[in-house]
Amino acid sequence: MKWRIQHRTHYTYSAPARDSFNDVRLKPPADEQQAVESFFLAATPAALFREYHDFNANCVHHFEIAAPHSSLLIESRAVVATHPPAPLPADASLAPLTALAEAVKTIKCFDYLGPSRFVDIELDTWRRAVDASAGASDAWQAALAIMRFAHGCLVYTPEATHVHSPAREALASGRGVCQDYAHVMLGLCRALKMPARYVSGYLASEKASATHAWVEVFLPVLGWRPLDPTHDRQIDGAYVKIATGRDYADVPPVTGYYKGSRQRKMEVEVRIEAV
Repeated sequence: MKWRIQHRTHYTYSAPARDSFNDVRLKPPADEQQAVESFFLAATPAALFREYHDFNANCVHHFEIAAPHSSLLIESRAVVATHPPAPLPADASLAPLTALAEAVKTIKCFDYLGPSRFVDIELDTWRRAVDASAGASDAWQAALAIMRFAHGCLVYTPEATHVHSPAREALASGRGVCQDYAHVMLGLCRALKMPARYVSGYLASEKASATHAWVEVFLPVLGWRPLDPTHDRQIDGAYVKIATGRDYADVPPVTGYYKGSRQRKMEVEVRIEAV
């Protein structure tokens, strides 16, 4: 499938802001699951972008605006063709959980095994993970069982949490959004020593086009496999990846700081259409 995506983030300040420094993670990566045919990024007031890759290999655009400004508009446009991996059979047995011990020895997995800012692997999480995996000895079966558990322990509730809410808060309330589903699943997987990372991106559906979050788990031989605990399913061509990390703290679309009033308003608009 091919998608045309427009992402607009608009800040308005109660008093002029100045010395604004920003990092933007909005450029989708080109990999075996998607091809980026075009990408455009602009800021108003106009700014010069410097591109680099962060610790998780995500593309980051940095820009600075020194002059006073009462608003800031960041807009990206992209055309992306998706070709996700074929779904794996739900009853497949691929590799024993014990084989995951080898993953700990690889650099690309080590950072996705431990706790992070919004994800914990404490005793309560480990107990939930043991219950969720229901004694599965196969890594793929355990991952599917954990996804089903994460999907079932929360009720999707917009604005029930915010972007700085840890997984334990969502679990305590039983409510959350896609970010919370992903954080809960990450903690359960990591508690069982299964490497798992957070994925930010877009999901186009008949109901809406929006930013979304899901999870990739590492499986021996196959590598990273994407799962969406919010919808309890493997991903398909409607998903467009932007960035990966230990949790949301590694992948926010826009981060930065400025000098000026703390009172500001942020509006985000995402439009996705099939090409």
